[in-house]
Amino acid sequence: MRFRLTPRETSFYDMFAASADNIVTGSKLLMELLGADSSARAEIAERMRAAEHAGDDATHAIFHQLNSSFITPFDREDIYKLASSLDDIMDFMEEAVDLVVLYQVEELPKGVEQQIEVLARAAVLTAEAMPNLRTMDNLTEYWIEVNRLENQADQIHRKLLAQLFNGKYDAMEVLKLKQIVDVLEEAADAFEHVANTVETIAVKES
Repeated sequence: MRFRLTPRETSFYDMFAASADNIVTGSKLLMELLGADSSARAEIAERMRAAEHAGDDATHAIFHQLNSSFITPFDREDIYKLASSLDDIMDFMEEAVDLVVLYQVEELPKGVEQQIEVLARAAVLTAEAMPNLRTMDNLTEYWIEVNRLENQADQIHRKLLAQLFNGKYDAMEVLKLKQIVDVLEEAADAFEHVANTVETIAVKES
């Protein structure tokens, strides 16, 4: 890490860590959804909505700090991109839970639990990585593993699509379930975007 003579606003580190911790909360709610009956899902969706609003507040706090700081710990565009990508993850997870409730899905197809397990693992890794932005230490393993998880999520997603189109489900059910698994795949992609942004920041700061 380069030695710096100019003091920088360091509260961004804590705000990124808080935003990532909130994503872990969202991933746990997704896991909870898997084992919940239809009557419990609305309550889980309500808690997910609250977590998504907390994520929005965290993102706006970062933007406000960015706009009011003369000196930032790394490039402004990278701070904006990282905050936006973290927010996207939470948005996709909340959307998935909301769709399950709105569509009154009785049973999720086999394989969705693997999608959600991948997201939960990526959430933990992201939360562990954010505090390391302060020193830029031990981040390489993070972005390599998240990229590996995203590749795993791609394979799970393709198998889910094959399952949905194998004739077992009626057309309307396919449309509903496909939208849900697609949104979960978008969440996995968003984790990769966060990891890629962290890699870009680390390379610039090295």
